[in-house]
Amino acid sequence: MTTQQVAELLGVKVETVYAYASRGLLSSERVPGGKGSTFDAEEVAALAGGPRRRPPRGAAGAGAAGVAGGGAGRAPGSGYGDLPPIEPVTVRTALTLIDGGRLYYRGVDAVEFAERHGFEAAVGLLWGIDADQGLALHASADLVAALRRTGETLPAAIRLPDRLRVSAAVAASLDPLRFDLREENVRAVGAALIAAQVEALPTVSAGPSAGESPVGVPPAGESLAARLWSRLAPGAPPPGAVACLDRALVLLADHELAVSTVAARVAASARADPYAVLSAGLGASDGPLHGAASASAHRMLAEVLAAGDAVPVVSEYLRTGRSIPGLGHRLYPRGDPRAVALLDAQRSLPAAGPVLAAVDAVVRAAGGHRATAAEAANVDLALAAFAHVGGMAAEAGEVIFSVARTAGWLAHAMEEYREAPLRLRTRADYTGPRPER
Repeated sequence: MTTQQVAELLGVKVETVYAYASRGLLSSERVPGGKGSTFDAEEVAALAGGPRRRPPRGAAGAGAAGVAGGGAGRAPGSGYGDLPPIEPVTVRTALTLIDGGRLYYRGVDAVEFAERHGFEAAVGLLWGIDADQGLALHASADLVAALRRTGETLPAAIRLPDRLRVSAAVAASLDPLRFDLREENVRAVGAALIAAQVEALPTVSAGPSAGESPVGVPPAGESLAARLWSRLAPGAPPPGAVACLDRALVLLADHELAVSTVAARVAASARADPYAVLSAGLGASDGPLHGAASASAHRMLAEVLAAGDAVPVVSEYLRTGRSIPGLGHRLYPRGDPRAVALLDAQRSLPAAGPVLAAVDAVVRAAGGHRATAAEAANVDLALAAFAHVGGMAAEAGEVIFSVARTAGWLAHAMEEYREAPLRLRTRADYTGPRPER
């Protein structure tokens, strides 16, 4: 049904129809090649047969004065009188599903996909391009040169994640057409942004990228994972190490509506450009409970490796009331499949034995006599282990997470750009002092 047909059937304004869709009461699809949306006729009929209006909490009645969010006194004809009370917004997405303890990208098992494909293919899959074709991830020569000039002015001790945030701002300043939100433009911008984050990091090891060519296009056949390795690990990668990093990037590319993804979608809902969307995602992921969680696990593993025993380290965490980082995940009560895949990929790497033994020892010590899957390693601990195996700094896991998750943030932004703007506006449940009348 067209928007106008739905409005006539429900007896509401067109704006109200879009409000119903934004609150998850109706499903909508954009009309190909044109403007407007179409709606599921069965859902419309079900909505027409049920109550569409009810007074919000604290409202005097169900009339026009009792509107969404307690908006008594709204001007007649504003459209607010037809809205239902503010409820949690259901965000429909065709990108990522977490079901039965598994993670899927567009219906494809992410773990199985990571065994066969690299990060470029995962970006293509999430961005609606043929995964077999993948997507070339490179930045222009001008952007690369600007990033290097900017990097030279930054303090030597600046954290690598902070360099990522700077790279987004620099890239945005060089793109006067960044508000072109057509998908083909967002894809082009996104591919450059992912590469730009890697280019913004100083090179610390020899390899194909160590020459720092002024040309933004990487050597033929060189993956983003290979370029990222030279920015994170000292020394040339041992056999299998780049492939393991590539697998980590694929497994971390998206994770449904994690907090950083919600931040990215909120920014996109306000029609922020892709650079601002990336900045929103990076800001939300900076917390120790999300994108930076692997750093805490990295430090704990360092303590275990130094002590040669996980029990005293775990005991000290428990004694001081600290949670043991890198264990369990509320979306995977039977164990995080990403962690299993990433830890398995590390077993063939040189020098991985002691690190993986430390991971197993932490899980056993934390589980005690009641070890369950909830105490199993999550992807943060697996990422921290990989950083140790590669001789990387504690913040390397956060960098890997952010570079990988940029693909997911921008995929969600492309979805959100197709929705009604500003639909993710929530209302507060005010608990402060009431104003004097």
